Amino acid sequence: MKHKKYNSKPMKIFLMAICTMLQLPAFAQNVRVAAAANLQSVIEVLQKDFKQKTGISISPIVGSSGKLVAQISNGAPFDVFLSADMNFPEALYKGGFATKQPVVYAKGSLIICSSQNIGFENWERLLLTARVKKIAIANPAIAPYGKAAEEVLKFKGILDEVKSKAVYGESISQVNTYITTGVADVGFTTQSLIKETNPKMALYYKIIAPKYYKPILQGMVLLKHGAGNPDAEKFYWYILSPAAKSIFASYGYRMQ
Repeated sequence: MKHKKYNSKPMKIFLMAICTMLQLPAFAQNVRVAAAANLQSVIEVLQKDFKQKTGISISPIVGSSGKLVAQISNGAPFDVFLSADMNFPEALYKGGFATKQPVVYAKGSLIICSSQNIGFENWERLLLTARVKKIAIANPAIAPYGKAAEEVLKFKGILDEVKSKAVYGESISQVNTYITTGVADVGFTTQSLIKETNPKMALYYKIIAPKYYKPILQGMVLLKHGAGNPDAEKFYWYILSPAAKSIFASYGYRMQ
């Protein structure tokens, strides 16, 4: 009785295909980046530049720094956190959610802004007039730019007088919407808004002197979830590179 010869070639191909699929994640890890709301536009430019230089893609998730910290603390699988201040990443590091101490990657610049040409020569007095009915400010409890805005108003001695006019946004992105749509007459926001707004839309603004508020030191931290991801490490060091600094500077951030 003759036995048919078993052809093992298809089985070998199948097993090789399975092994290849199992190995893919090691070579194609996704980098999830939690980014503060004030970075909404600049992170897109950084994302493209990083991809062009390294071939690595990142997935940015944008929100208020405080809310992102809450998500990370509750187990959200982020690899890198770009905050709008240093307090939030410091808290994550102390809580054991990060592998390295936070570093400053940029300094924020606060402006007062409007879609109306109402004049900002003496903006302190302007805010007290009937012409300004609503002032957009990011929630100071979770948004560093909102905290800076309240520091400025307090320094000028008008915080209590204008509080009734304040319209609080949950993030700087919401404040920007209030400004650009005219929901608020004026608003305190990041200087990067001027760069990211459609050139056809006129915005009027004045840079608030840094001496009126504590420096907005924007901090970055490599999270534990990203510690084993070499692509996350590469993005971390990219943000500190001259190329990234040049992009931040073009959006109004201070690099010194």
